[in-house]
Amino acid sequence: MLNSYLALSIEAFFFWVGEGDDEVKVQQRECLMERFSGSSGHSTGLAGAPKTSWPELVGLTAEEAEKKVKEDFPRAEIQVVPPNHFVTMDYRTSRVRIHVDSSGKVERPPRTG
Repeated sequence: MLNSYLALSIEAFFFWVGEGDDEVKVQQRECLMERFSGSSGHSTGLAGAPKTSWPELVGLTAEEAEKKVKEDFPRAEIQVVPPNHFVTMDYRTSRVRIHVDSSGKVERPPRTG
């Protein structure tokens, strides 16, 4: 029930902002629909709710963390962020940032945004 409601809400949102066929809008729409359809096969408390953070990856290498995130969220756009680097403040549902320390290990839980 919740998934159906979310899917309808997402479709209504895209209609409201103007549905288009340009590649970016189509990709964003598909990504959101996939995330809320529960197709990842993973549970976070709500049936079919998408996983948005990976605290279990802290301490792993960036490569190991990226592999695990891709297993849970195949369409993720992974960004490995070195120490003391700036990142933009925009929010993207398809982006997962992996912050690493100077030795290349994950220093905080990766999350979407």
